[in-house]
Amino acid sequence: MARTKEFDPDAALQSALELFWRRGYEATSIADLVEHLGIGRASIYATFGNKHELYLKALDRYAEASDPLLLTTLSQPGPALPAVRAVVRRFASEATSPEGRLNGCLITNTAAELAPHDPAAARRVEIIWEQLETLLHSALVRARAQGELPECRDPRALARMLLVLLQGVRVVGKASSDPARVRDAAEQALTLLD
Repeated sequence: MARTKEFDPDAALQSALELFWRRGYEATSIADLVEHLGIGRASIYATFGNKHELYLKALDRYAEASDPLLLTTLSQPGPALPAVRAVVRRFASEATSPEGRLNGCLITNTAAELAPHDPAAARRVEIIWEQLETLLHSALVRARAQGELPECRDPRALARMLLVLLQGVRVVGKASSDPARVRDAAEQALTLLD
């Protein structure tokens, strides 16, 4: 007869996500996970697989829950450019907040730490970036159609520029002690939408 799990897998996954987010993949050992999750090594392996599989599951969870307001903000009816500006300013604000400086963004952290040599992590990062780029592109296409954005502006190129800016904002926000650096860069980038 199979044994009943003596822990909540959902809560354990959330706890693992928080530990990976705070410490990174390489700096988190299985022993750290055992201690932080309060469950045995065998239970971790039986439920989630190895450390890498657990990390990917945590990354998937983070991506699913990370920004439910993004779609709502960028797809609301009416003028689109104020929504794009609000998203850029919110990213800049979050990146310079105490929590943003402490943990950064798990997607951005994964891009820097694992994506160059881990195809599974790189695929997940790319999917998330494509989703963000698509949301920005759609909003910018709407903005151009509504006359908010000059015809000479390329919505796809602007969306890609903003995606790169937002990822850079997260990196610099985490590493810099000067929040004005991030805010000024975000505001300067927004002038390209005029």
